[in-house]
Amino acid sequence: MAALATVRDTLPVPAYIGAGAVRHAVWDALHGHAPEAPASDIDVVFFAPDDVGRVRDQAWQDTLTREAPHLAWDVTNQAGVHGWYAASFGRAVPATHSLADSIATWPETATAVAVRLAGDGTLDIVAPLGLDDLMAMVVRFNPARASREQYLARVAQKQYRCRWPMVQVILPNSTPPVDESTTE
Repeated sequence: MAALATVRDTLPVPAYIGAGAVRHAVWDALHGHAPEAPASDIDVVFFAPDDVGRVRDQAWQDTLTREAPHLAWDVTNQAGVHGWYAASFGRAVPATHSLADSIATWPETATAVAVRLAGDGTLDIVAPLGLDDLMAMVVRFNPARASREQYLARVAQKQYRCRWPMVQVILPNSTPPVDESTTE
């Protein structure tokens, strides 16, 4: 909640915390884990097609770091991802038209969720693929932007079941949940 308040009170546009930071908090709660240090990075996302360069992203990331230096901020204007994605991931992707449209392309359905703390203290949730997989602790491939190989590499690297043993990982083109250690 403190991170959400920092984003709300610091950035000049409605910005959301999404992806792993949300998944981490939800799955910790569902596993009964006491809150621990924040996720390795806190993905802050917004959608502003007026300026898709990375300069503003970095400036806002620096601002958040000054406000809360104990958190690892990663700020990204989702309207500009198509401009740099190929250089980072080797695959060109089309532009998206809204924040929800962008979030709907994130690599796993359970992490295609973002949350913002509104001025009145309520939570605004953007979950274009729904919340079912997040709440059921299912890791499922979303082919909208990531390749199968990228997904398998993420599953192997993240080792979800080490921290959250009730998580089910579904490999592309398979139906039964499997342990991600079998992907190596």
